[in-house]
This record gives sequence, structure tokens and C-alpha cells, in this order.
Amino acid sequence: MLKKILYPLCFALCLTVFTLYLLLDTFVIEQVYTPLTTLPAETESLPPETIEPSTDTGTETTEEPIKTEPVITDNYYNDGNIEISIEQYREYDSDIYVANVKITSIEYLKTALAKNIFGKNIKQETSVIAKNNNAIFAVNGDFYGSQESGFVLKNGLLYRADAHKKQEDLVIFYDGTFDFFLETEVSAYDLYESNAYQILAFGPSLLKNGELTGSKYAPRGAIKKNNPRTAIGRVDDLHYMFVVCDGRTDASNGLTTDELAKFMKKLGCTDAYNLDGGGSATMYFNGRIVNNPTFDGEVFKERSVSDIVYIGY
Repeated sequence: MLKKILYPLCFALCLTVFTLYLLLDTFVIEQVYTPLTTLPAETESLPPETIEPSTDTGTETTEEPIKTEPVITDNYYNDGNIEISIEQYREYDSDIYVANVKITSIEYLKTALAKNIFGKNIKQETSVIAKNNNAIFAVNGDFYGSQESGFVLKNGLLYRADAHKKQEDLVIFYDGTFDFFLETEVSAYDLYESNAYQILAFGPSLLKNGELTGSKYAPRGAIKKNNPRTAIGRVDDLHYMFVVCDGRTDASNGLTTDELAKFMKKLGCTDAYNLDGGGSATMYFNGRIVNNPTFDGEVFKERSVSDIVYIGY
């Protein structure tokens, strides 16, 4: 009789412990991984030929950026290499924040990992990652850590090369140009060898060559719903737009991806891409949060994320 009672109890206990472990492994336990590649030995960040001096001094150039005394206001920054202006728009019953960014070299457009570590369940708030990397400006990234697969290439380093089904990525090359691709149709190693500087894997694409892409690789529910959004767009050579939209509140409805695409086109972007949104959607500038991040429309605070896109040195 005792055995009949103990057996199901032991089984239930083991099942509970196993389930708890799976939950902790999926959402809590930090796991650190190593990059699949290393940067070229001759540089710590960019191929030397891609870095152009910001001014012509007539003398031999160095790798150190030439900066002037920065002009800084609540909504503006300019040091000769980096120019950022922040504006707020009211469209689609939503508060939309736009950063107009012009840089003299792609080396100033960077990504950073939470705790500067690549791994699973390693997260920090966007503002914390930004401050740890001396970012002038930042938005949340693609939240690579929410997936077990999918390409991860940051600042020229390839961390993960396992393709994620139907994942449409943005690749930023060392010349500052954008392109989009499906992970199942290209090799991460080929992109690495082809001078890919950043890969952002969330999606979908919003604009390509000035035309709306139709968000065909995004889940239909995600397209139709109004949500907080984060996006990056390219206007011209080394000229970019970063957009963050508040949502899920009475004050700000949020955007569908189609509305976001139309807004990016209105800003003059030729190519644009949707990043992680929802409670992650955060814009940081000069030490402060610009927008009003919220997950549920009731509690206003940043969500911890695995990575950011930022402007800085």
C-alpha cells in the first residue's frame, strides 16, 4: 500500500523538479557562449580602409577620431564626427520619437551586449548597457537571447550561425549600406566573409529601395496589432533614422508595422527594418530615456534586453 502511494508521489516530485529546471534553464540561468570568429589581427574594430578621417589636415592620419568640442542640448549633439537630433511626432494617435543621425564613419554605429557577454538569459536595461559602453545614443536591439537559433553578428564578430526558419535579417556592411535576407537562403559565414559589420535579426523589413516591402515574413498578428515599436532606417551614406514609438496606453496607441513603414518612408528612408518592440522599445540619449517604455500600459519602466544598437566611440 505504501509503495502505491510513494511511487506517484516520487514521480510527481521528479516531474516538478524537471519542469522547474526547464523553466530556469529557459528564462533564468545565465549561460555564456564564445564567438565563432575573431576580428582580423590588424584591427580591433574595423578594416582600416573603411575608416576615413573626418577632416583633411594635410598630415598623416591616425586611428584616433578627430573630435571638436561637442555642442550638446537636450535634443541635439554634434562633435564633428557624430551629429544627432531628436524630434517628437504625433501620428496614428501615437507618440513617436525620431533620432536623425549623421556620422562620418560606420565605426560610430555599434552594437553592444548585456554585461558585454554573449549568452543565454544575460540581460540588462537598454540604458544600463548604453552607459556601460559610453553611448551617446542608443535603442534596444534585436533581443537575440530570446531565440535558441538565428544569426548573431555584432561589430564584425560572428557569434551564432544557426539559421532560424523564415527569419528575415538586416545586414549592415562596413560601407554603411543595408541589405535584407532570409537566414535559410544564405550562410552566416558567407556574410561574415563578405564584410558584414552588423546583423540584426528580428524583422520584418519595412522599406527596400524606397518601397514598402509588405512585411511578408512577419506573423500576420504582429503586422495588424498596434504596439510600441523600434526601427532603424537608412537615408543616405552614413545617414540614419532611429524611431521608437510608445504604445499600449490611452495616450499612445502604438503602430502596426505597415504604419511604421509608411512613417519611415515619410522621414526619407530608403531602407528600414523593424527591431524588437513591445516592452523592449526604448530610446536613450545623453544619459536619459527619451520615450516611455511599458510592457502593459500600467507600469512604466525599461525591460531588460540582451543587446542594443548605439552611437558612440
